[in-house]
Amino acid sequence: MKHAIPFVLSAFFATQGTATSLPENVLLDPLAIGPYEAVDANLSDFLWLKRAVVVFADTPADPRFIRQIELLVERPAPLIDREVVILVDTDPKNPSDIRLKLRPRGFMMVLVGKDGEVELRKPSPWDVREITRAIDKMPLRRQELKDRRAAQDAELND
Repeated sequence: MKHAIPFVLSAFFATQGTATSLPENVLLDPLAIGPYEAVDANLSDFLWLKRAVVVFADTPADPRFIRQIELLVERPAPLIDREVVILVDTDPKNPSDIRLKLRPRGFMMVLVGKDGEVELRKPSPWDVREITRAIDKMPLRRQELKDRRAAQDAELND
């Protein structure tokens, strides 16, 4: 079953590649969005560095899983801007640490903030616009935007 994930996802990631193992530089590379296998990840690795969108399903053939991945890869730029990494787990028989911690039932999309807290759980696919709106309401994201504006203003005044 685990070997079916790259095959199914490859149909949707012509430009993105397939769900792969987590590379070492994913934490520092702002363009390293994924999707990556959740079995290779630990949520504490992303603490204060990235927000995680974790997509669970009982099989990679789940239409909700396929649709969620399609929605995520259609518009990666807003996710990159918000420092998001996409993790997938479609093998409940070989549960990842993330699956054990978040305990999904069937399909579930989970948004984990940079602070490691679960911000959102959805039993149906969400598009990037809805996800980014949820991120933009988070206090840490608001502070990031405020800091970015302050830095831009400082550059203009110099």
